[in-house]
Amino acid sequence: MTTTALPLATERTTHRSGQARAEAIVAYVLSAPAMVCLLGILILPTLATVVLSFTDWQFGAPTLRWIGLDNYTHLAADRVFWKSLGNTVLYVAAVVPLSVGLGLGVALLIEAGTSGRAFYRAAYFLPVTATLIAMATVWEIMLHPSIGLINVTIDALGFPKQNWLKNPDWALFSLACIGIWQALGLNMVLLLAGLKSIPRDLYEAAAVDGADGPWTRFVTVTLPMLGPALSFVLIISAIRSFQVFDTVAVLTEGGPNKATEVLLYTMYQEGFSFFRAGYAAAITVVFLAFVLLLTLVKARIAEKRVHYS
Repeated sequence: MTTTALPLATERTTHRSGQARAEAIVAYVLSAPAMVCLLGILILPTLATVVLSFTDWQFGAPTLRWIGLDNYTHLAADRVFWKSLGNTVLYVAAVVPLSVGLGLGVALLIEAGTSGRAFYRAAYFLPVTATLIAMATVWEIMLHPSIGLINVTIDALGFPKQNWLKNPDWALFSLACIGIWQALGLNMVLLLAGLKSIPRDLYEAAAVDGADGPWTRFVTVTLPMLGPALSFVLIISAIRSFQVFDTVAVLTEGGPNKATEVLLYTMYQEGFSFFRAGYAAAITVVFLAFVLLLTLVKARIAEKRVHYS
């Protein structure tokens, strides 16, 4: 019995090992296209940017020279860089909480409504589908200091007109409002999906326990169960806000007096206007590191407050 069982066990082990090897080969073959795309589109360009940031290469130059940390040393003393970093942080600090909060409010109103849901979803999602360059032109007309709709409205209400895009005190605020307007629709759709996934019987159980008011139901049921979707929306909104570029390039070009200079626009200027590719690469590396750090911090904080079941 023992001598017969040993060959059978060995045969089963060999069969399972061969089957596992075959499954692994199939898995690698099926995932190869995605891995190649990931390597070619994301990993290799990122590594090339990091290497380039340690050189003095300029666009069109036939040669380059390894300069080590000189670009980063220059960044540390560059007032324009620190100004653009500060403006970017302020922009993100304004856009993320307001766009997520308003998106959640709109999602709750649409979910609570009984009619016109499709219309409101489409209306609020329209800015996400529109070309931001074209919409920036529309906003430029609306923010015109004399004939713009916004100034005409506030003048009719008895308030003084403002030169929204040329006043250093209002320019970044104006771009942040455009960013909130654009991000609200996507946040609303993502949070609507999260609201749809909340089981209805939880609200019934909460009502049995005495939580029958709208605010009580929201705090005890909706907000905790919406945790995963809300965490995802916060991270996505922060990353998208850090990538602000289009409105700055079209409406203000970093002005007035660097009041709306942001990191991506500074990188664009250094790389494509001044042709300092190595220095632009250093700004890009700092930008990527900052976004990665912020994402990890947000994910860690949100993870402690999120319920997945």
